[in-house]
Amino acid sequence: MEFKSVNKLIESSFRKNWEKPALSNYQGITLSYRDVARRIEKLHIAFEECGLKKGDKVAICSKNQANWGVSFLATTTYGAVVVPILHEFKPGNIHYLVNHSDAKVLFVDEVIWEGLTAEEMPGLEVVVQINTFKFLCWRDEKMQEVRERLNESFGRRYPNTFGPDDINYYEDSADELAVINYTSGTSGFSKGVMLPYRALYSNMEFAHKDAHPQLKAGMNCVSMLPSAHMYGMMFEFLFEIVIGMHVHFLTRVPSPKIIMQAFSEIKPDIIIAVPLIIEKVYKSKLKPLIDRNKFAMSVPILDQFILKRFCTELTSSFGGKFEEVILGGAAFNPEVEKFLHRIGFHYTVGYGMTECAPIICYAHWDKVKVGSCGRPALNMEIRIDSDDPKRVPGEVQVKGPNVCLGYYKNEKATAEAFTDDGWFRTGDMGIVDRDGYLYLRGRSKCMILGPSGQNIYPEELEAIINNFNYVVESLVVEEAGGLTALIYPDYHLGELDGMERPDLEKRILSALPAINAELPKYAQIRKLEFMPEDFERTPKKSIKRYLYQRK
Repeated sequence: MEFKSVNKLIESSFRKNWEKPALSNYQGITLSYRDVARRIEKLHIAFEECGLKKGDKVAICSKNQANWGVSFLATTTYGAVVVPILHEFKPGNIHYLVNHSDAKVLFVDEVIWEGLTAEEMPGLEVVVQINTFKFLCWRDEKMQEVRERLNESFGRRYPNTFGPDDINYYEDSADELAVINYTSGTSGFSKGVMLPYRALYSNMEFAHKDAHPQLKAGMNCVSMLPSAHMYGMMFEFLFEIVIGMHVHFLTRVPSPKIIMQAFSEIKPDIIIAVPLIIEKVYKSKLKPLIDRNKFAMSVPILDQFILKRFCTELTSSFGGKFEEVILGGAAFNPEVEKFLHRIGFHYTVGYGMTECAPIICYAHWDKVKVGSCGRPALNMEIRIDSDDPKRVPGEVQVKGPNVCLGYYKNEKATAEAFTDDGWFRTGDMGIVDRDGYLYLRGRSKCMILGPSGQNIYPEELEAIINNFNYVVESLVVEEAGGLTALIYPDYHLGELDGMERPDLEKRILSALPAINAELPKYAQIRKLEFMPEDFERTPKKSIKRYLYQRK
């Protein structure tokens, strides 16, 4: 891979697309590339006059919005390191991450700031309200003067006009630290993943050359995943900015209703999503239609007509203009995937992780194999730590420019993450077929040893349980030598169908024999337990498994 400066690519995009729309808040303001460049320049002046140095850390803790994008771009193009923090984290977690990252500046939503305490973050020089860029608190009184005179300072620096030729962004190098991204993961506590610029560039090159060469300046993307997470940051924001696209931030909780409404209005040219979103659409809209048309779908010729109609309706509900829907971040329900493949819907399932910024594997929608997450992405290699990698699952290990530098201030975790010959240990188990397609079998840390030494991957059991009516999500854990399934039921749907909570739970309990009939003998579910509310989740919406393990 021949590396190119990411910040210089951003600079080039701003110059080429000066008047085009860049960042929008859904049903709110729209900033052109020119508008964003002006805001970036003002923040650069503020950074400079407040004494921020190249390589200093800048934390951003906010819901998705246009100024999140401005803050991110202002930080990297200045030469500082971005520390994105999920706005849904609890105040204690935010305090910890700001301190651990050694952040000097914090951009924060005012609502989030109300729950924070400046004294708990003694290393901060200044806290900036992200919606208005007003300073909320500062270490030195001179900093407040800098903010009050910012427009005046900008006017002095650019007395006539501010144009494309005035921007000159920091030129980064391949192994230079760009982002510290904290991820709690599903089996442990937060670690600060150190991502160099080469990892960002390699992901962009993959997207531009292999995944979506058809995307061009002026096209649309809806940003609904958390921008603080690498999946959303890279493929719903940063890549789009580099090629001059228009990013629409949802700015609110991405419920299926809001998402479908936004897709209908914006008609995005690419859709990046987690499986949970499309699974909800499948369960709420398509499954009732499938159940009503079961007989017709068994009749030759007529079944093709019905399947085509399903595909048309689903495509239309996602805006109808996209090349494909890319799913990642969690396991995809096999029943839903088989149905999407059968109707010819343009979807693909990728594989990645924060430590690879994030892409590892991918296949275009017309090259998808059901159950697989594709082949190694451009610039990446994978291997399976198994004597028979085509049949016996082993740990997936990866190598390439996407791979992180390690974990911030955690040499032990960094050393444990790499093999002696330099391959990154993903912690995921999988096999590869003869065409190089990867099939994941679960997390190595989640694997349960069966009664006769069988490897049980709880994700495979959960996929079966989740197909049963009124089950939103499940989690299989080992307990007293047996398997227990924790279930979060769809209480709302039960109410709509005239069932009180006890009646709904009895109905799900009665399905246990049917569930076990689909599972191997060594992986039978001994009992079902009900969760009163949804499971606690990571930024990419995976369940925090370690919180629910039994002794």
